[in-house]
This record gives sequence, C-alpha cells and structure tokens, in this order.
Amino acid sequence: MASHRKPVVVGIDGSAIALQAVRQAARRAGRDRVPLRLVHMYELPFGFPSGLPEEESILNALRRAGRRRLGEAREVATSVVPGLEVDTELAAMPVSTGLLRESEDASVLFLGNRGHNPLAGLLVGSTALGLAGHAHCPVVLTRGGADVAPGTGPVVVGVDGTQASEAAVAFAFAEAAAEDATLVAVHAYAESVFDTAFPGVEMDLDWQRQRELAEETLGERLAGWQEKYPQVRVERDVVRDRPTRALRRCAQTARLVVVGRRGRGGFRDLVLGSTSQQLLHHAICPVAVVRNETIE
Repeated sequence: MASHRKPVVVGIDGSAIALQAVRQAARRAGRDRVPLRLVHMYELPFGFPSGLPEEESILNALRRAGRRRLGEAREVATSVVPGLEVDTELAAMPVSTGLLRESEDASVLFLGNRGHNPLAGLLVGSTALGLAGHAHCPVVLTRGGADVAPGTGPVVVGVDGTQASEAAVAFAFAEAAAEDATLVAVHAYAESVFDTAFPGVEMDLDWQRQRELAEETLGERLAGWQEKYPQVRVERDVVRDRPTRALRRCAQTARLVVVGRRGRGGFRDLVLGSTSQQLLHHAICPVAVVRNETIE
C-alpha cells in the first residue's frame, strides 16, 4: 500500500541481481502508485590513497559507469511498468551511508543479494546486516537466480509471540491484501531454553500443552489484523521446529518471507545473529526485514 507517496528505493550496482531487484521494486511501485527511485553510490577503491593524479580520472570513470548503470536500470523498470515515474540519484559516498539516508524517506528499500563492488556479498557481510538492522523503512532482500514469478505463492510471516514481531505481521497482512495472496503465519515453538541448553535431548515436557500455548499465542497476535484485513486468507503454521528451518521450508513456495527486525523466543536475534544469516543465505524467495517502529 502507498505510504504518502514515499518512493520505492532500489540500490543499483550494475549486476544482474540488482536489475532483478529493480524488476521487483518496479512492480511494487506500480502496484502502490508511488515513484521508483534508483540509487547508485560510488567511491574510490578501498585502500586507494587520495590526492594522487589518477584520483579525478578514476572518479570520472566511476561517475560515467554509474550513469550508465542507472540508465540501464531505468529502461528495465519502465519495461516492467510502462509509464512508471522513475527518478535517479548518483552520489559519491559509501553505499551504507547513502542507502541509510535514502531509507529515511522511502516506503521500502530493495537490494540484490550479490553483485559488483561495492555491493558485492551484500547478504554475507556487515553491509546487509547493518542496513537490515538500521534502515528507517522495511528492507526487501532479493536472492540471485531466476526471477520470482509475480503473483504466485503465499506471503509468509514469522511470528515470535512478542510485540517485536507486530510490525512484521502488519506489513505481511498489507502485502497479502495488496497482492490478493494467502498469508501463512509461522510460529516455531521448539527453541526453548531446554532445546538450547540440551540439544538432541528429549526433555520430560508436556509438548501438547506447549503446542496449545503456541497456538493461543499465534491467534492473539493475528486477531486484530484479521479483523482489519478480513479479505486475507490466513493459514496458521504452528510447528515444533527451529525458526530458520520452518521459514526456509515455507520459503520454497512463497513469494515473500517477512520477519521482524528483532524478536525473542523462537525468533530472537533473527536479524543480527546466525538465524538471519541462514535465512538470508538460503531462502529462495525475497526476504523482507521490518523494523518495529514502522507500525502505523
């Protein structure tokens, strides 16, 4: 849904995966009737000493390359959504700095997972985790490979049973409503203190009662949003499993997986720890990371 005409922003680096992110972002901007903003940042190669005679010629070459890449991205975007309002930004600054600034006035930020420097390895290093953890808007991370077919699969959301996942649930319901998609709400209740302390050891716990409590928790977290979006078909997936494994399983047929920036219980440290890294590495569909403050 539109957010006061705030644009959909895409980080561009000239790679194939960045252009894939452009296609998905263009569809989103066209759907929400907001502008698409294509952003490319450049800087001198790491370790290159400033003040050398070659500095200006290198910067000029980077600027020319940036303009060419933005032009290519614009053509891709308008081929996906003819007539789409598109603007561009070319700036000499670090990628993280520029994209964090852009996120302040964006409805959503799209990024490819791998590409040319300086976005190379975006999902495996500190850059992606930093953006996912500090961006002022939801961040959608696109994996490489075949483009995700538009209009297929459910929207999947990870629900940890705390207030921290409320924004993710809100975002997921809005996406499902806008896409006329089924929403699959996943709550994994296996990762308790017992599972963590004694991996592989069966504890004498009342797992039936644990499941009942998990189902009650999920129902409470969904109730208000189901009333707000009565047209959304909701499937509840309460599983005794690790959250990463549960979400990866659902991601195999999803159009989008949505997670909160932070959580506790089954989804704690989803963005900042190993769980998020595993999900971002292995989910075969786009992953949206939503900060709690984005609740409207």
